[in-house]
Amino acid sequence: MIEQKGLLYGGDYNPEQWPREVWDEDINLMAEAGVNIVTLGVFSWATIQPSEDAWRTEWLHDIVDKLAGAGIAVDMATPSASPPPWLGLAEPTVRATTREGIRYSHGSRNHFCPSAPAYRDRAREVARRLGAEFDTYPNVAMWHVGNEYGQYCFCEMCGAAFRGWLQKRYESIAALNDAWGTAFWSQRYSAWAEVDLPRVAPYLINPAQYIDHRRFASDLLLDCYLDQRDSLRPLVGDRPITTNFMGFFDLVDYKSWEAHVDVVADDHYGDPADSQQPHHTALVHDLMRSLGHKPWLMMEQAMGAVNFRHFNTPKTDAHRRRDVLRAVAHGADGVLSFQWRQSKSGSERFHSAMLTNAGPGTRLHQEVRKLGADLRALGQLQGEHRRGDIALIFDWESMWAAEEPSVPDRRLRVLERVQEWYRPFWEAGFLVDVVSSTEDLSGYHLVVAPSQHLLRPEALGQFRAVVERGDQLVLGPFSGVVDEHTALLPGPTPAGLTDLLGAEVHQWWPLPEGGVEISSDRHGSFHVGGWAEQLSVGDAVVLATYEHSDLGPAVVSSEGLTYLSCDPPAEVLASILLDCAQKAGLAPDLGPISSTRGAEILRRGPLTFAFNNSETPLQLELVNPVVDLLTNQPASGSYQLAAGASAVLREESR
Repeated sequence: MIEQKGLLYGGDYNPEQWPREVWDEDINLMAEAGVNIVTLGVFSWATIQPSEDAWRTEWLHDIVDKLAGAGIAVDMATPSASPPPWLGLAEPTVRATTREGIRYSHGSRNHFCPSAPAYRDRAREVARRLGAEFDTYPNVAMWHVGNEYGQYCFCEMCGAAFRGWLQKRYESIAALNDAWGTAFWSQRYSAWAEVDLPRVAPYLINPAQYIDHRRFASDLLLDCYLDQRDSLRPLVGDRPITTNFMGFFDLVDYKSWEAHVDVVADDHYGDPADSQQPHHTALVHDLMRSLGHKPWLMMEQAMGAVNFRHFNTPKTDAHRRRDVLRAVAHGADGVLSFQWRQSKSGSERFHSAMLTNAGPGTRLHQEVRKLGADLRALGQLQGEHRRGDIALIFDWESMWAAEEPSVPDRRLRVLERVQEWYRPFWEAGFLVDVVSSTEDLSGYHLVVAPSQHLLRPEALGQFRAVVERGDQLVLGPFSGVVDEHTALLPGPTPAGLTDLLGAEVHQWWPLPEGGVEISSDRHGSFHVGGWAEQLSVGDAVVLATYEHSDLGPAVVSSEGLTYLSCDPPAEVLASILLDCAQKAGLAPDLGPISSTRGAEILRRGPLTFAFNNSETPLQLELVNPVVDLLTNQPASGSYQLAAGASAVLREESR
């Protein structure tokens, strides 16, 4: 049913918050706006099950029937993200415990302990109940388990679960002691019962314990998801089951989840007040497109302002349109929003919606209708997916290790570096796959790893293969430093690659305020702050040098490997990375456009998307005539892209 609808368009719908007479108005307005799918039931547990032995699902049947009558599909959620008050009072262990030992109350959401048997049993029960009741509805086209998994609990049950996870991973306490290096600070364990969660401590926690707990917490939440997915599967057949991710959210390793969702779904709320938002958002979309290389949906975004920032700037009409179409350009098969009708009560009553509190006559709602028409016009792109030109490496566990508190510089933010490395390729119009270091990299002629601090043996093998086959590998600072347990890899860094590089790192050198100057024949003189390294060079080519008596080369290169020991300014970084792309023989596919000229350009299937994120018009030179599918206007020779505008161009034969 989803495939028949073209690109999906809709949002979260919470009819339980409204009297029934509002439902018919909602559905009529949805149809007029081009909505073809809504998500139901995300936070409806207390309505569905108001007490332990009472079930109230007739309202849900009624709304599913009404939506079916309008031809609107349903993404049916299990409401497990917010257990009802009665459950937390009857079973206090359902409520999570903080690192400091304080048990949460109800009154918010995501307050559950993922290890609690009482929670897990009840969550399975409500999933099975919904699956059994709605398995025959043809318009229930997809299932949505929970909501935005991403919390910790430090109760005794989670401690026991952590020990069980560790026993499965290491098998013996001796192996754990070896992996964790527990001879340091007299931490050696003699029995599993002695191992605890990384709770509050007087000083630094063992980094190996820290990173294993991060892995465990992600796996525990995945197990919660699988609990309900596996309860639903016998009841719902082959209808897709998913849950909603949150971009580069750092508490969950989505790479380990990708095989377990039928459709990748993401919630993304870029800040319209942030000038860097366009390329940050594009990067998130490329991550989602790359997870499992399977279909993906924008499951949530905002049509206007959100409510959770210090100040919440609304989107302009042009910004809103760019956000929706950008997701489609990066492979999304649909764009849904939070939410359809603005809540009148509760903590998110000031969060925007497709239908605001001011009603359907608003400018925002009229623009929502126009976006529905835009997506209908682009329905041919549904299912049109391709792989990128460049592999950008990102591993959650490497980020966790690089930002662990005992590292030399706590200012390091891996995602910020990844964003800066992504930007030059985005500006040039390349499609970038965001992949893990252990994936098959054989199809890429350029692989860039901005921050590969943690390096597994299988990743090292992949990296060496890139260089040895004649392709290009680019490594960022503080890479190839630790193993999977955060122990230092032997010898100089980047470990296992110094022979291919012809250079090696001898010391890490975080810079004080003020930074240092660097000189380069290719890139001129420039200033860096934050991180630096002391390198020794063999036969590598020196591309840039620190102006510092104790520091030497800053950027070095061999035939197929380039290493940056610092974070250069954006224009220098772009020059280095695009030089590497040229060495790899890569050029962006801009379709009928000869060059980006400051526009954001991306191809999907036969169409070329163009976005002007600036406040001045841009003139794009055309190599072939085009028609803009958003306006049905033809153009040849050049295309004038107005300030803030979006265009979707179909190439016409001469």
